[in-house]
Amino acid sequence: MYRVSSAQKAPDEALIALIAKGHKRAMELLFARHSVRVHRFVCRLTGDSLLAEEIVSDVFLAVWRGAENFAVKSRVSTWLLAIARHKAIAVLRRRKELQLDDEDAAAIADGANGPETSVQEANRSAIIQQCLKRLSPSHREIIDLVYYHEKSVAEAAQIVGIPEGTVKTRMLRARLRMAELLKDVGVDGLHAC
Repeated sequence: MYRVSSAQKAPDEALIALIAKGHKRAMELLFARHSVRVHRFVCRLTGDSLLAEEIVSDVFLAVWRGAENFAVKSRVSTWLLAIARHKAIAVLRRRKELQLDDEDAAAIADGANGPETSVQEANRSAIIQQCLKRLSPSHREIIDLVYYHEKSVAEAAQIVGIPEGTVKTRMLRARLRMAELLKDVGVDGLHAC
């Protein structure tokens, strides 16, 4: 009979401490917990699923090599997304693709919803996705971190490397722009999100 190990129940911070000591099972557990989230985040930044897979591998390799440098000032998921963001931007710069292709990046579907989603939700989601495509990359990035990854303003600021006040300003502007875009397509206000 399969026995659940204490490592499987361990908080992420404890896994990082074990990884710093070279425990491969802790690395496997951390990867299992966070790889999908990191992949989705990188996919939205790059618009390229295969590239996102490569970056996710690089992120977890960086964690393996640098776990002892983890400062408990933030959550592990925040640290992982910050590493992922930096690696994605570096790859995009190397490819001389400084601007994200807005349509491709926003068109990537979030696989979190199951097949049981209703037609009405699918239509609403499609409308929202079309509106999100029209936001600037910096506004879309903040919306993605705060609403899709449920990061706090402080965590989003840490991931993006900007002051909290700038995150709040970008959120406000993004929400106002989304309200305009939704109104233009016949949806009244953000409450439809």
